Amino acid sequence: MAGPRILVVRLGAMGDIVHTLPAVATLKHSFPHSQLVWAIERKWAGLIEGNPFVDEVFEVERSLAGFLALRRRLRERRFDLAVDFQGLIKSALVAAASRAEKICGPHQSQARERLAALFYSTKVQARAAHIIDRHLEVAAGAGASNVVRAFPLPLGEPQGRLPEGPFVLACPMAGWPSKQWPLEFYPRLGRRLKERNLVLVLNAPPQSLGALANLPDVAVHCSAVSGLIDATRRAAAVVGIDSGPLHLAAALGKPGVAVFGPTDPARNGPCGESIRVLRSANAVTSYKRRKEIDRSMREITPDMVFEALTGALA
Repeated sequence: MAGPRILVVRLGAMGDIVHTLPAVATLKHSFPHSQLVWAIERKWAGLIEGNPFVDEVFEVERSLAGFLALRRRLRERRFDLAVDFQGLIKSALVAAASRAEKICGPHQSQARERLAALFYSTKVQARAAHIIDRHLEVAAGAGASNVVRAFPLPLGEPQGRLPEGPFVLACPMAGWPSKQWPLEFYPRLGRRLKERNLVLVLNAPPQSLGALANLPDVAVHCSAVSGLIDATRRAAAVVGIDSGPLHLAAALGKPGVAVFGPTDPARNGPCGESIRVLRSANAVTSYKRRKEIDRSMREITPDMVFEALTGALA
């Protein structure tokens, strides 16, 4: 007996996709014999490669021609249910293009763009604090009843050079500069880690290598998403900020330390208990995308991170 045809929309980015994995697993597990399709931007499709809860992936291109082709493909499938976990107008348009009988998404008070909620037939006002649990509430609003807190991620593949011995992995870049930890702090942390016979490896995409090229006492690793997954799996521990690589590491259960400032770890912190969060008492929660590093991020010193990391490794 065929089950419902379900469309999940979460176009990007890395951390947001990781946060959505349990809700998608919950949807698939709650509807026996369902066919679940995930619409995602091509850049991030590797994150759900081989996902046992996803039957098919529809890659989304950022162009009018790409959207029109996607719309034709969506309508051919005749979806019964579409769930938009992103809450943007562009993601809501993808969900609406499916012409599903039921379109579910966050309430307008919680959607990232309020107008997105105009496209939903069912609007869910979540009560949980953390974004993972909010997504699970949206899945429940779509009819899911069996919660599966799973983070299925691909193995990744080796890319670039990594130390032969144990290393700590950090990804200094974030979508918003205000969430970043000062670059000059990483060499100081790298020198402290050498005392423990650990190498500090800074991972970055090719376009960000210039900023890291001349930093002393660190190794630089360049990779795409697949290489980052492999490096994270191989690392002894991680040092993170509120960005995709941190949430990837948390989903993999890696030990480590996260430095938070203008974003709230109660909502966006790493899942699980393997990563310790450091945040200044003077930090003010703000989701404004400022171009300068937030003052509170500078108040977390390399020595503080080193001490916390030593505890995590122990």
